[in-house]
Amino acid sequence: MFSRFVFGLGLLSATALVHHPAFAADARTLQIFVSKDKQSLAVYDGADVIATSKVSTGKAGHTTPSGIFSVLEKQKYHESNLYSAAPMPWMQRLTWSGIALHESNSVPRNPASHGCVRMPAAFAKQLYKMTSLSVPVIISDAEVAPEPVAHPNLFRPDLPEPPLLLSDAALRPAIGETGGEPVRLAMNSAVPPPVARAAVPENTNPIRILITRRTERETVINIQTYLNQLGFSAGAPDGLLGTATIQAINAFKALRSMQFKDDKALVSDTLLREIYAAAGKGEPPNGVIMVRQDFKPVFEAPITIGNPRQALGTHFFTLHAVDVENGRADWLGVTLKNNLSRQAMKRLGIVANESSIVTGGTPIADALDRITIPDGTRSRIDGMLAKGSTLTISDTGIGPETGAGTDFITITR
Repeated sequence: MFSRFVFGLGLLSATALVHHPAFAADARTLQIFVSKDKQSLAVYDGADVIATSKVSTGKAGHTTPSGIFSVLEKQKYHESNLYSAAPMPWMQRLTWSGIALHESNSVPRNPASHGCVRMPAAFAKQLYKMTSLSVPVIISDAEVAPEPVAHPNLFRPDLPEPPLLLSDAALRPAIGETGGEPVRLAMNSAVPPPVARAAVPENTNPIRILITRRTERETVINIQTYLNQLGFSAGAPDGLLGTATIQAINAFKALRSMQFKDDKALVSDTLLREIYAAAGKGEPPNGVIMVRQDFKPVFEAPITIGNPRQALGTHFFTLHAVDVENGRADWLGVTLKNNLSRQAMKRLGIVANESSIVTGGTPIADALDRITIPDGTRSRIDGMLAKGSTLTISDTGIGPETGAGTDFITITR
């Protein structure tokens, strides 16, 4: 462990580097936490704070959104596209809609910006040197900090199968049971078999994982896929209720008119159950897991969320260290305040927020306990893990900020 010291920046005492930026071993393990109530920023390497600063977030009418972001773009000098080409040196973009970290000559340690996170000049420059693209940035209403989390549902590398130590010779029978036959002993192979090794992923960049509730898009994709498999022409599985998909749904219902006599909705729970049953797929899933890498979607798959009428909450995990050879993964986690509106809860079918009923000891453990991931999906993700990978659990889906050229962006307020 490096000895701690304060690296003076010639600024107010509210801004300091606890370690020189060169001491950050790997930018992939960094996380940036911005607290709106403290008007402060802390850089973590694992559970250790390596830099701090005062900041100014958005003032009334231009509030900085709270949530989970990452650095999407870096520019040493940038001018605002929204506010009269205002200078934004050492800019680190968090959303394509205009939120960023950047230098300012006005950082009064109270909300003062038009939505960005302002930092003192020297600190903004030093932070720019420390980070790389995709470094997570968590903006919270109240101060939070990552802590080590161990749970069987968190991903970890697959352990290789142990080598067989015995040859295929028959085991020596018990005394008196040889029947006069020569005794053969089980022997170690003369040449020991090679030690099995866990596969190293081809792309060792961190992956981004999101676990959330299924939206109509994922539901329609499955409807289209299974209707096509059943011989109905539902069109390409794109999640859109186009003409071909609507015709295929109506044709499927017409063949099972009794099951749908009281069901007037085009897409309903009854339709899902009937299609899944006809396709031999069991019960319809109510959750989805999505994976991105290098700002691009990789794959998504269905999962099951237990007790779906209770909110999962918003939780963020980072993989600080991974040992592929020994199947070890060191995760850090943090829980953010889950600001679900009454309308959002109704749309998602939630009747209790996660803070109302906690059965597993903590909100993080309770959320992880309720998630069931198919073995094939889990194995695929386990094989992609790399240091700096992240996992977000959220009730609210990917949201409008997530898109081309982003990681998963989760807005909590």
